[in-house]
Amino acid sequence: MSFPLLTVTAAVPAVGAILTAAVPAARRTAAKWLALLVSLATLVLAGIVFARFEPGGERYQLTESYAWIKDFGVRYELGVDGIGVALIALTALLVPFVILAGWHDADPLETSSKRWRPTQGFFALILMVEAMVILSFEATDVFLFYILFEAMLIPMYFLIGGFGDRAHAGSDENAAAQRSYAAVKFLLYNLVGGLIMLAAVIGLYVVAGNFSLTEIAGARADGSLEIATSTERWLFLGFFFAFAVKAPLWPLHTWLPNAMGEATAPVAVLITAVVDKVGTFAMLRFCLGLFPEASKWATPAIVVLALISIVYGALVAVGQRDIKRLVAYASISHFGFIILGIFAMTSQGQSGATLYMVNHGISTAALMLVAGFLISRRGSRLIADYGGVQKVAPVLAGTFLIGGLATLSLPGLAPFVSEFLVLVGTYARYPVAGVIATTGIVLAALYTLVLYQRTMTGPVKEEVRKLPDLRPRELAVVVPLIAVLIFLGVFPKPLTDVVNPAVRHTMSDVQQKDPQPEVEAAK
Repeated sequence: MSFPLLTVTAAVPAVGAILTAAVPAARRTAAKWLALLVSLATLVLAGIVFARFEPGGERYQLTESYAWIKDFGVRYELGVDGIGVALIALTALLVPFVILAGWHDADPLETSSKRWRPTQGFFALILMVEAMVILSFEATDVFLFYILFEAMLIPMYFLIGGFGDRAHAGSDENAAAQRSYAAVKFLLYNLVGGLIMLAAVIGLYVVAGNFSLTEIAGARADGSLEIATSTERWLFLGFFFAFAVKAPLWPLHTWLPNAMGEATAPVAVLITAVVDKVGTFAMLRFCLGLFPEASKWATPAIVVLALISIVYGALVAVGQRDIKRLVAYASISHFGFIILGIFAMTSQGQSGATLYMVNHGISTAALMLVAGFLISRRGSRLIADYGGVQKVAPVLAGTFLIGGLATLSLPGLAPFVSEFLVLVGTYARYPVAGVIATTGIVLAALYTLVLYQRTMTGPVKEEVRKLPDLRPRELAVVVPLIAVLIFLGVFPKPLTDVVNPAVRHTMSDVQQKDPQPEVEAAK
């Protein structure tokens, strides 16, 4: 039996979470260092997975399969394709920075209420989320994926509801009520989506007789398993609804601004840069892989919803007064681009969507974490409370600008490559949709530059006059993220080489070929 590398990659943060939670309460610093070391070990393992993956080899590699619940055909079955490998690498890369950025976010608060924040629990929950997300990117058993898809909601609920950002530190019961509302809304939306998906998972078992993604997809491809058209469409809708909530896609998006606004900045990164990617990843792996005909049937409606997400998210971001909610609505717009690329049904669109998942994660992490450092200094999330920051904290302002420019997909930074591919791939099959989607680029420039202008330029407000610049720990968070954004912006080949073969497999699943350009014959 070969070494179970995929299991170990997910097990290390899971075990690390248990050990971190068990550290004595008086040794908070030891718990932080343990969590950071575990996340770095996970990053090394993810790097080994990336290195061992052969882009030209089998579709699913490093596979593991063990009997789990024999009576129901459930197996512990793992395997990674190029898309899963890329997202595992993203998750493992971001979590150490999330931990380092949140180093003091769960320290005890000296307030009149004497509320105590369980530091060990905060970092243990982050590691548990990492373990579940990585395993969800590896799972090729539909039932196993469903369990992970739902289970990751539990630690996220406590991270959102139990740990507010420093803008609310020592505040009143109203702040606690807002966090509780955001956490419950996050949980209810995703639970409803998960329950609908559960019905679809059971329906899939009834028609297929097992939960193995590879077996079901293979049987559908060779014609040994036929699913009635109406049944396939209902099953597709059950899966897609859950993934659209997680992604999130308009109009199922309303939980995200509340969750990101009330969570700490590192937890907000964990939500939108890591956890939400499970939804878009699952659209590629399960919706297109299991229900190809239904995917093509639903494509026109999904393209329209994606366009609404792009334009609506960007427009609402322009009018935001809260920094974190602005980033949240910008992310809704970006997820619209990702979903548009997936359902454009072109190789450029799907390659761009996968790259967008990775690049959006890195760019959002850079922008949100710098914003978190700024908010923790001033104690306010309101844009109007800032002004002239670049004169008192030039490094903070500069890194904030780079994160913002990455968000608007400036050429030379990683998101530009992915957004360009999505637009090209969409225009090739749906020209009108491609043109409408470009409005998101214009609006992104507007909300990003206006945010920078109002917070960083102009006269120095008295309240920000003594703000310190970025400290060494904070630079250790931001500088590597910016370096990755620049590297992948000028040299995306390491990712495209891994992603493109997996995209070709997905295009084969839905029996689609790229539209050929129309070239007029020379006269």
